[in-house]
Parts: sequence; structure tokens; C-alpha cells
Amino acid sequence: MWYPIDNTKLEFMEALFLILKDEEANKFLPWYTLKNIEETVKFYEERYASKYQCPQGYAYAICLKENNFPIGYINVSMEENHDFGYGLRKEFWHKGMVTEAGKAVVEQVKKDGLSYITAAHDRNNPRSGNVMKKVGMKYCYSYEEQWQPKDFPVIFRMYHLNFDSNDDFVYKKYWNTNPLCLSDTLILYHTICK
Repeated sequence: MWYPIDNTKLEFMEALFLILKDEEANKFLPWYTLKNIEETVKFYEERYASKYQCPQGYAYAICLKENNFPIGYINVSMEENHDFGYGLRKEFWHKGMVTEAGKAVVEQVKKDGLSYITAAHDRNNPRSGNVMKKVGMKYCYSYEEQWQPKDFPVIFRMYHLNFDSNDDFVYKKYWNTNPLCLSDTLILYHTICK
């Protein structure tokens, strides 16, 4: 199905498609690569359009200054976990762009009064963890989850950053809801009660 869109939105959808069509750039993200503009518009409508209707939110495009064309995205969810996430076209990797954008978003979130953010990465993607460290986050624990919609087990490393004076607080929902959790030296098996 084709969604009618104006030229400005079409340019944005083309930029988003360039990010979401690449298998390597999306290997560790919770969706499959997209095949065309129609899928991109549907993806945007399902995952992002409603966020721009909320009174507060953090969903940004990462653009180059010389042409203002989106080459990536960065966001912090307004759900309980305040998950910090990002993606970038691979030809712009290893240039510090996500770290630079991430630091700006972290400062804005802190200024706006959120008390913390979290982020998690597949342990097979340590470069993502490096970005989390560079924006000030600290590794807290790892947990195993059946990654959806790709449906395979993944061990995620969970990072956390507090903005208030409660330095001891760590978001533990993943720890409490997953049967296998790890620290750097221990493996702990939880019993999940239903």
C-alpha cells in the first residue's frame, strides 16, 4: 500500500530508508531491514509519528550541517525505562557522530528533569557499549532475552545513568523479569513467578 506524502516528508522517508535498509547497520536492532519506501513510511507511522504528538519526547534525526540531510537517529523513550537508542548509516561510523549527538541529547534530558536513562546492547556489539560509556552511562548487569521479532536468544549488557542525587538507584526491570542474569563475574538464574 502506498501512503500519500508531500515532497518534504518523501525526502525524510528516503533518508530514513537509507538508514533502515542496510543489513549491517540494522543487525543489532529490533526489526528487519526495510525493502522500500512504502515499508519505511509504515515503519515511521507505527513507531514514531505518535511520539511527535506527545507533550514531551526525544526523537531526533542526526543530520550533517552542510546539507541538513538525516544520516541517523537518536532517541530516549518516555516509557519507564527511558531507553536511549540510536542508529547511523554505516558510511558515517567511527567518526564520533553518535557520541556527539548522544551527549547533546543526554544534556537535554537531564535539563528537562528525567531522573535517569538506560540503554542495552547485544554483547556481540561492544562498539554500541562504547558510545554508552562516552555519554556517561555505566554498565550495571547483563540479561538474556529472546530477541523479537528476530526470535533468537541474545545476552544484553544494560547501562544506566542517573541525573538525580540517588546514585545507588539502578533500573532493574530486566534483571527481575529475565531468568538468566549476569554480572561481570557471576551467572544468576532467577525463578520467574507468574
